[in-house]
Amino acid sequence: MDLRRLRASFALAALLGAASVAGCSAGDGAPTVAAHAAATSSPSASARSTATAAPAQLARRVGSVVPEPPTRIRLPDGHRVAIRAVGTTRNGFLDVPDDIRVAGWWSGGSRLGDPFGSTLVAAHVDSRTQGLGPFASLLGVRRGDRLRLWSAGLHQTFRVVSLQLRAQGTIGPGSWLHSPAGPRRLTLVTCAGPYDAARGGYQNLAVITATPVDEPRSRS
Repeated sequence: MDLRRLRASFALAALLGAASVAGCSAGDGAPTVAAHAAATSSPSASARSTATAAPAQLARRVGSVVPEPPTRIRLPDGHRVAIRAVGTTRNGFLDVPDDIRVAGWWSGGSRLGDPFGSTLVAAHVDSRTQGLGPFASLLGVRRGDRLRLWSAGLHQTFRVVSLQLRAQGTIGPGSWLHSPAGPRRLTLVTCAGPYDAARGGYQNLAVITATPVDEPRSRS
């Protein structure tokens, strides 16, 4: 799907979300990202060696900052969204926060300041009771748009390089999208249209991939 068609589809999804004000809420079609095995998927040799090192040792080894969990993100439209660490549900899917104003970071993935791997952040696009959430704005992003990620002591800027629609339930436990190995990247996920109540809600996921523009820096 080319970018013109992709943006048109995302725009339609946003309209459907605004009309239904349903969909990606808990128990009603949450983003189905099977992340339960991400932390144990086969990482690279550098990832394996890093996993056994304390953060301060890692920082000295690679000459960088001490990695930290992300706590906040600024989306391309200016929305600032709080982030909290999340695990998985009993079914093995990412346990996305019910509050549409809060995103969930897959704690088995990479942190802000890690030199490799995916930092996966997901949130609901809307809710029956809360309306559209900030992540709905991702349905209209373009390549080159910038995002900013913060942790307790660090910040870093990322640039959007890829926009995809993926069918719900197709992001499995071994997916590159949330792997702690590979090139450094930020992956954002939310629900996208079409919306079909008879089939459980939103039928697709919007997957936004962004790469670093600069090095992680101290907030002090």
